[in-house]
Amino acid sequence: MTDRTRIEELIADLRDGPLAARRAATAELGENGKEAVEPLIDVMEAGDNDVRWYAARALMRIGEPAVDPLLAAIRGEDDRDFRRYATAALAEIGAAAVEPLISVIENADPDLQPFAAMALCRIGDPAVEPLLRLMQSPDPKTQERAALLLWKMGETGAEPLTEALKAKSQSANNK
Repeated sequence: MTDRTRIEELIADLRDGPLAARRAATAELGENGKEAVEPLIDVMEAGDNDVRWYAARALMRIGEPAVDPLLAAIRGEDDRDFRRYATAALAEIGAAAVEPLISVIENADPDLQPFAAMALCRIGDPAVEPLLRLMQSPDPKTQERAALLLWKMGETGAEPLTEALKAKSQSANNK
């Protein structure tokens, strides 16, 4: 754990430090877990894209504790670059971000849905089963969103999608 003062020093390195200091700060902040999440999101909201990149890399390293705060920040921030870097961080967090992102798709959250869709497509394999589960939803719109995301995944999602649609068709024919 790093105290608040050290986190502030590391954030300053992200903003203004030479390349080696930025890389070291990214690594150290990434090891700090929850304590560093909000300061990193704050610097992403106020920073330029270079700073956002380093902050996003640190958030990726933090992993699951960063998922919900990142989603909340995307919802509250209109800056397209911020949203792009935050989405990239979610995608790189990977499997730990899948269920919160699936929830966004399932609930059709208009502010977050495009970003959740991009992240899930980038995550790939860990998102396939949860998306197949959404295809079983009683809501046709949810089924459609899940199918489209599987299709957008390319090879990773297309085969499972095809199999699920075949099974659904066979089930309907057997009735």
